[in-house]
Amino acid sequence: MADPTITRRRLLLGLSAAAAAAGVGAIVGRELRQPEVTVFGLRCATYEEDLVGRIREGIAAFPAFQEKIAGSRVVLKPNLVEVHADRPVNTDPRLILAAIEAFRKEGAKNVVVAEGPGHLRDTDAVLEASGLGRMLREQKVSYVDLNVDDAVELVPVVGYTKLPKLPVARTIMQADLVVSMPKLKTHHWAGVTLSMKNLFGTVPGRVFGWPKNPLHWAGVDNSVAELWSSIRPAFTIVDGVVGMEGDGPIMGVAVPHGILLFGDNLPAVDATATRLMGLCPEKVRSIRLSLAAGGTTSAWRILRIGDELPIHPYAVLSSWTHLKA
Repeated sequence: MADPTITRRRLLLGLSAAAAAAGVGAIVGRELRQPEVTVFGLRCATYEEDLVGRIREGIAAFPAFQEKIAGSRVVLKPNLVEVHADRPVNTDPRLILAAIEAFRKEGAKNVVVAEGPGHLRDTDAVLEASGLGRMLREQKVSYVDLNVDDAVELVPVVGYTKLPKLPVARTIMQADLVVSMPKLKTHHWAGVTLSMKNLFGTVPGRVFGWPKNPLHWAGVDNSVAELWSSIRPAFTIVDGVVGMEGDGPIMGVAVPHGILLFGDNLPAVDATATRLMGLCPEKVRSIRLSLAAGGTTSAWRILRIGDELPIHPYAVLSSWTHLKA
């Protein structure tokens, strides 16, 4: 007569193996559903290097995007928050200026810089204190304060926020190409703030107030993923020449990381940037949520080209230590 203990043991082992196989299959399936995309990275030690050349090299790595530039109206969306001489809070004005020149050389019909800061209502004060306002006037480049821009109501694509409509600045929606230009930073509410989080500034403050409270009430992570999936910027250039760690996006400490990242799939660029910060993108909820709308986050589905980039472990607040890889 068969030993029932052995039978049960074999059954449990078999069930465990089957469950493990199913789990692996689910993971593989989830990975394969993510589109294969490219992220281009370059070393850039200082803002005194040939930034125009670096940006044009980054653009050239994406031929399909490059072909769209000639004759297009390009809107550059930097990260402008506040001005602190001792902290790298904003996208560096020198990189913004270089991007303007690069897109002009690529044949853009018009290049506009646009932002809607969530902290200060006086955008002109940020422009002048940072030096960006003077630079834009010298280059005869228009600046649009998205906080007071007319709003176009979008129907959210995924529905993470539960909001029936998303008011997005008309300047963004009428652009041929929107380019997100974030600063590489940690964030006390979102863990990291990169190209998708930068889209908070596309929502007019005149509609949602300061600091865009309805987006916070709906959940920062939900709003980040919702804005990306609904707006779908064409490209991103991440300013990681000098990043910020710790209590970002304002009170953190400078990190001389020396990198620039480029890509046409923002979640993939953000996932790559997060890994280069010594953090795990799979644990960043806003990045993870992008998968439902066609984002790519898996390292196996991201082709990293360009320079070999250094991993610089960024310090985070205690509430985000679980993000460490």
